[in-house]
Amino acid sequence: MNLNDTIVAISTPPGRGGLGIVRISGANAAAIAGKILRFPREHAWESWTAALADLADQQGGAIDQVVVTFFARPRSYTAEDVIEISCHGSPVVLQHCVERAMAEGARPAEPGEFTLRAYLNGRIDLPQAEAVRDLIEATTLYQARIAAQQVEGSVSRRIAPLKEQLLELISLLEAGIDFAEDDISVAPAAEILRRIEPIEHGLKSLASSFAYGNIVRAGLTLAIVGRPNVGKSSLFNRLLEQDRAIVTEIPGTTRDLVSEVAAIHGIPVKLVDTAGIRQGEGLVETLGIERSFQAMADADLTLVVVDRSAPIDAKDQVLIDRAQSQGRTLIAANKSDLPPRAALPETCVSVSALTGAGIENLRAAIFEAVAPGGAAEPESGFITSLRHELLLREALQYLAKTRGAVTESLPHEMLLLDLYGALRPLDAITGATTADDILNRIFATFCIGK
Repeated sequence: MNLNDTIVAISTPPGRGGLGIVRISGANAAAIAGKILRFPREHAWESWTAALADLADQQGGAIDQVVVTFFARPRSYTAEDVIEISCHGSPVVLQHCVERAMAEGARPAEPGEFTLRAYLNGRIDLPQAEAVRDLIEATTLYQARIAAQQVEGSVSRRIAPLKEQLLELISLLEAGIDFAEDDISVAPAAEILRRIEPIEHGLKSLASSFAYGNIVRAGLTLAIVGRPNVGKSSLFNRLLEQDRAIVTEIPGTTRDLVSEVAAIHGIPVKLVDTAGIRQGEGLVETLGIERSFQAMADADLTLVVVDRSAPIDAKDQVLIDRAQSQGRTLIAANKSDLPPRAALPETCVSVSALTGAGIENLRAAIFEAVAPGGAAEPESGFITSLRHELLLREALQYLAKTRGAVTESLPHEMLLLDLYGALRPLDAITGATTADDILNRIFATFCIGK
């Protein structure tokens, strides 16, 4: 991949639509666009300005009337000269535009190359680049909102002060080693430990937020299980807000898994309606019940539905115990519109799939079960990338080694090895720290007098 080339690609999804956009980026973007477009009058490229033009074929005939926008470097997405050509959304027209640009010297962009150039040119950092992908793949508005915050640098802003404190500590110890003859005082062990503590606390907090962030990004699976005729399919339809599953009074109506995705508090949740669990009557129902148990095992959360209008019997309790032994479990007492007869624990959520009563409480309970305290996370930001979590954990391991080395009174040269080890994973998230950065901090922090 030659990053000095001028690249071209269709930036809108495949298929037909009202509009389609072809993006050109690189030093020759304006020159190439000028050769494939025909303007009604002499045109001078002006940044952040749109103009009307004709997309021409090789003989100079008009193929489409387009709107072309020019973004001059560095105030563009890639920090290079960028041309965006808005055509009518015909795949034939868009492909012709790309082919004409290639004939004039552009090459097809590799997957993600526009964003890669934005990163390499300092327009965005790595967390922002990764968030661009998450924003494109978002399936709920909440996911899109979180990704947009990360595109704007929320993760980097959370890490930056912690990295700054780590660099200050490294600079302090480096100065003590390099300029020891100038009587610069080196921090005692207690001071080093005091400086490490807030860095560790901040990194642990951020790494722990991945438990919630991963659910936001990837979503979760919720298996709805219960005995026949307790209202599983009706509850499934209520949560989904559409009649997806067949509902009848005949026990064993659902004989296979039925799944759909719904947004619960902004998180995509794959709801799985299962066959009623009982002694199977026939091969088909028995296979369906086996799949119900498999769905319980595979789910991130199991919702056990019981009939609030009937006493809880041993079969209900066996199902509840089995679900709880396999992972996170929530109990929903359906038919709250009828007189209660079941003795249920306080943690049980009463709902009525018939009237909709308690459904919002059930949604809140599902959210709290899979993301305890998750509602508070957006206040301080959180990470959604496994790569980020692993790098933060690696940095914490090196800081723990540093703490141990301080306790054992090892030389500062040894401490610095571990501190640099903690810095490297943070650099892998936010960008590299150069030797000049360290040296500049040394001279900025201390008055050397030379």
